[in-house]
Amino acid sequence: MPEKHIAQETLPAVSGSSGRLVVARLPGPDTVASWPGQIFDEAALDYETAMEQYAENTRDRLVHRHAGSNCQPAEPARWRQESARRAAWYQVRQQRLQQDQAWRTAKTQWRVVRQAYQALTRSQRRLQKDNFERSKQLWQAQRQQRRQSLLQRQEENAAWHQRNQSLKTDPTAPTESRAWLAVLVVTDNCTRQCLGLPVFRSGSKLTSVELIAALEQILPTELQFLISDQGTHFRSNAFAQLAQEKEFVHIPIYRHRPQTNGIAERFVLTLKNWLRDKSWDTILEFEAWLAQFQPFYNTRPHQGMAIPGLSPDEFANRIWLM
Repeated sequence: MPEKHIAQETLPAVSGSSGRLVVARLPGPDTVASWPGQIFDEAALDYETAMEQYAENTRDRLVHRHAGSNCQPAEPARWRQESARRAAWYQVRQQRLQQDQAWRTAKTQWRVVRQAYQALTRSQRRLQKDNFERSKQLWQAQRQQRRQSLLQRQEENAAWHQRNQSLKTDPTAPTESRAWLAVLVVTDNCTRQCLGLPVFRSGSKLTSVELIAALEQILPTELQFLISDQGTHFRSNAFAQLAQEKEFVHIPIYRHRPQTNGIAERFVLTLKNWLRDKSWDTILEFEAWLAQFQPFYNTRPHQGMAIPGLSPDEFANRIWLM
C-alpha cells in the first residue's frame, strides 16, 4: 500500500512479496491446463487429506530457485546489512542475559558454601578445609572471568554506540525511501475471519524477522495449514523453524495460480475497494483505517460459508459451540 493516498485514487495491483506487478500467463491454444490444485476437485477426498497431498505435490516450491547455481550473490543492500547487524547484536544481548543468570547462580552457590563452612566448628573446618579451598579457587576464577567479560562488554557497547552515531551524522549515507507500506493479510479459510492486518513501514524491504514476529502474535494455536505465496520471507530458514515450532504445514501456492489462495485474494480485493474512498497521509492514519475495517469485515454477513448469511464472527462462535 502507498504511504499516502488520495480518495478515489486507484490502488495498484502489486505483489506483497516481490513489490512487482503480477501478470498472469496466457496458455497456448493447444495447452492442457494442469496444476497441483486440481486435487481439490476430487470429491472423494476430505479437506485435510487434499491439503496434505497438495503440500506433498508442492514441496519443490520451498526450494530456493538459485540453489546449486554458480551465480555470485550481489552485495547485500545497506538496509539488509543493517538488519543483519541488529539481529547479531540482539543475539549478543541474549547471550549476555544467559551469562548474567549463570553469574547470579554461581554467586549464590558460593555464598551458600561459604556460610556453611563458617558455621562449622574448628575441628570440622580442618576436615573440610581442602574442599573449601578448591571451591574458593573456583569462585575466584569465575569472578576474574566475570570482570574480563564486563570489560569486554564495555568495549563492545562503545563500538556499537560509536557506529550508530556515525550513521546518524554521516552526510553521505543514503536515505531509504519509505514511500510504500507492507500489509500482512491473515485470514481463516474456514470461518473467513480476518485474524490480523499488521502494517510494516519497511514496505518491499520487509524482513523475515519482522514477518515472523507479527505471525507469532496472530496465528491461532490450533493452526494446521498455512497457505502463502512464494515470497522469500516464507522460504527462509526462520519461517521453517516457526512452522516446526507451531506444528503447522506450510502450503506455498504455485505461481500464476492465485486461485490456490483465493479466499485471501478476494479479501485483498474487498480491502482495496473499502480503502478506495479513504485518504491518509501517515502510517498512523492508515493503521486507524485498518482498525476500522477488520471488525467491519468480521461482523458483516458473508455468503461464502457453509451457512450463508452469517458473519465470520458468528460462524466462528457456532463452530466453537459444536
